[in-house]
Amino acid sequence: MFGDTYRTMGASAHAFRNRTDAGRQLASKLEQYRGKNTIVLALPRGGVPVAYEVARELDAPLDVFVVRKLGAPGQPELGIGAVAPGGVRVLDMETIRALGITEAQLERVTTEETAELERRFREFHDDRPMPSLRDKTVILVDDGLATGVTAYAAIQAIREQGPKVIVLAVPVCALQTERALASQVDDIVCVETPANFGAVGLWYDNFQQTTDQEVKELLRRAHEEKGQERKMGDAGV
Repeated sequence: MFGDTYRTMGASAHAFRNRTDAGRQLASKLEQYRGKNTIVLALPRGGVPVAYEVARELDAPLDVFVVRKLGAPGQPELGIGAVAPGGVRVLDMETIRALGITEAQLERVTTEETAELERRFREFHDDRPMPSLRDKTVILVDDGLATGVTAYAAIQAIREQGPKVIVLAVPVCALQTERALASQVDDIVCVETPANFGAVGLWYDNFQQTTDQEVKELLRRAHEEKGQERKMGDAGV
């Protein structure tokens, strides 16, 4: 379904009120991962409000894992692949061939989206490095998955960092995509897996776009909350 991974250089139509509600519903299905050396990684931007609720409920640290969809030339909303940290690129070769996309066009899109990936990493992390994922239980969260190509790319990149367990967790996922991704992770947790998916936004009452500022504010809040917990622990509270 997802084509090949390459190394590059460089229930109801409204199951959730909003992403906060979706995150709380999702968190209730992830309780078994509390205290398992867990870190929650969100696919920005929409995955961050969902992941924030999951991280709070599981008392786990929160961070973002930036992945960028590769849009078809002239049709940027049509995904033909994705790029992820560590030089991972996933391509939908069937669609690329069907559209007659040339290697030069593909490389141009890849270069542009890799640059945007790096910009967003800097924007969301400031001076913070990406936390180590080695030997951790990584819960990868998005607000919903249609084709799943960006999640697939993220999973490949995360696996290279040596986690103990990879869990993919989303409020809503197309049934075909859930089946395709299940073999790529140790566990996949979804609140809804409709056969007739439509689009992610159809499953939310409020699906307004999450802004960069909202992402940074939620990350700041999550880091402050974990920092306060560590201080209380050090003080014996």
